[in-house]
Amino acid sequence: MAIQLKHHHIKHLRPPLSAAPQPRSFSLKVRAVLSGRAQELIQSGAVTPILPKDAASAMDSQGYTLLDIRPEWEREKARVSGSLHVPLFVEDKDNGPITLLKKWVHLGYIGLWTGQYFTMINPDFVAQVEKIVPDKDSKVLVACGEGLRSMMAASKLHKEGYKNLGWLSGGFNRATDNDFPRVEGTEKLQYATIGGASYYFLKVLLLLQVVGKET
Repeated sequence: MAIQLKHHHIKHLRPPLSAAPQPRSFSLKVRAVLSGRAQELIQSGAVTPILPKDAASAMDSQGYTLLDIRPEWEREKARVSGSLHVPLFVEDKDNGPITLLKKWVHLGYIGLWTGQYFTMINPDFVAQVEKIVPDKDSKVLVACGEGLRSMMAASKLHKEGYKNLGWLSGGFNRATDNDFPRVEGTEKLQYATIGGASYYFLKVLLLLQVVGKET
């Protein structure tokens, strides 16, 4: 069944020009679509939510290793010293129909002001994590900018056998200057994700799922 993307559905994708878009602006229905298995894992205790203010303590006293799953261009701006890195999203250089759809949405409804890359899910994400964290009993704290992508990543890793996962609740966006003692980069950790294209693309994917259920 073809999905018609009408303006009254897409209007939620346009972030206000005066402020960076936040996951809190998601409708309850979109939140429900996003949650799915990942939310169940968190509610059941299979994945442990950890606030940014508690992350350093969890790493020091509980043995968690911080896994940053942001794309490289966000990590370059700011990163926690010593954290591991495997991106869940990578740059999409394809010019096929899906990429063209993303470009249409980006240019038509989001605007050029974000100045970011178009992205796709990293097909080698789990395999790359397995190379740097081969012991699936290890405690791994999965983190991104706003908590959405890391929720997806934690779900993928749990499905592949990682059973001691933490999720950085709210992501680095909710961190304060003193939450992580050693941060590298040119920007504050909590601002490094602003305008990230993978954030917008994720919203598009969720919207398509919602519209598909309504048609």
